[in-house]
Amino acid sequence: MNKPKDYTDRCRRIANAFYNEGFRLAQIRDLTGAARCLKRSLAFDKYQTDARNLLGLIYYETGEIAEALVQWVVSSNLQQENNRATHYLYEVQGKPGRLEDESIHIHRYNQALLQAQNDNPDLAILQLGRVVEHKPNFVKAHMLLALLYIGQEDYNKAGKSLYKVLQIDKNNPKALWYMSIVKSHTGRADVERRKLKNAFSHHQMEDDDIILPPSYKENTGWQMILQIAAGLALGAAVIFFLVMPAREEQLNDSHNRELAAVLEQVNQKSMEIDGIRSDVANMEAERDAATAELAAIMDENGGVLSQYQQLVHILQAYRADDFQTAVELYTELKPEAVSDEGMQSVIAGIREDMERRGYQVLADLAGQARDAGDTGRALDYYQKSLAIKPDNPQVLYDMAMVYQGRGEEDQANELFGQVILNYPDTEPAAKAKTARGY
Repeated sequence: MNKPKDYTDRCRRIANAFYNEGFRLAQIRDLTGAARCLKRSLAFDKYQTDARNLLGLIYYETGEIAEALVQWVVSSNLQQENNRATHYLYEVQGKPGRLEDESIHIHRYNQALLQAQNDNPDLAILQLGRVVEHKPNFVKAHMLLALLYIGQEDYNKAGKSLYKVLQIDKNNPKALWYMSIVKSHTGRADVERRKLKNAFSHHQMEDDDIILPPSYKENTGWQMILQIAAGLALGAAVIFFLVMPAREEQLNDSHNRELAAVLEQVNQKSMEIDGIRSDVANMEAERDAATAELAAIMDENGGVLSQYQQLVHILQAYRADDFQTAVELYTELKPEAVSDEGMQSVIAGIREDMERRGYQVLADLAGQARDAGDTGRALDYYQKSLAIKPDNPQVLYDMAMVYQGRGEEDQANELFGQVILNYPDTEPAAKAKTARGY
């Protein structure tokens, strides 16, 4: 009997451990590693609001405002009191024009991706320059800008963009890889390698350390002249028979090595170009996904963010004991747009309550609108009531009577027929037969 509780406690402890590790990594600005740990924490405990809030802050720090908003909206619904997410949402949404500016910058970033794909790197660089000017912490924009500079072999500017990325997220794997390419072309890698080698090398003997043997003594007179002549002859012979052939062979070897180095550089450049093309393709896929995701989030009619807000309003109506408002708001909710499992369980509870008593509220509102002569509004309420509970012969009959009163006999007769065929032993079926003249 205690096994489920033990399992839940164990998952919570694991989630807390991942959160603590993510918090530690975030403190040292390893944002990629921190985000990875926080996602694992939420996989074990989706109600870990501290992990969700910190993940939203990491998204915000790297320029992913839409992702941050989603995390904070979910967190504020899971924990409605004493939750920092409410403050974060107010700071972002409470500033006039903030979300519109973010949308403009995302649009410019997407345009830059499209221009890079269509071989317009100069235009893409211009667009990205405007983006990072207004959003200096937008990691994706800096990464794409560095990639375009590498493609143009402007490694100094690429290094500056990558340096900004590593200031924000010091262990970003792609930024580290691009930086290694930049260093290899600017000589920085060789400098760092020599510094490392010198730091661990042993002391080498210098000229001052050489000790002359005690048997050495200076020669003078004819001995010196003979030694010089013999040395000149021997030197000429050595140059003719040994040095010249060796020098010629050395020049050939040097030429071969230079040719091999050039070929190696060409191959390396080809590999880098292939890698850059692959990265551009990946960035294009990320662009498409980000565009679709942002459109889904920012869409005011059915977007993810609007649906979370709609759900918040429904819960507020429940807390205010205003069930009629909750019912009317529920008819505009699109549950499929809410992907969070915690929110889905909340929606399931609301749906059950609507199927039990909410549909009748809508039917009563339809009756009031019908009696007031507003038949269009009455039909709308009847449709919404049937959307919650389709199996309702009385609502079908009432709708048919409204259509009949409007002179729309085809629609009325179709609904009368549904009531008679599907609910033959009910009072609405008997009324429908009378209305049809049976």
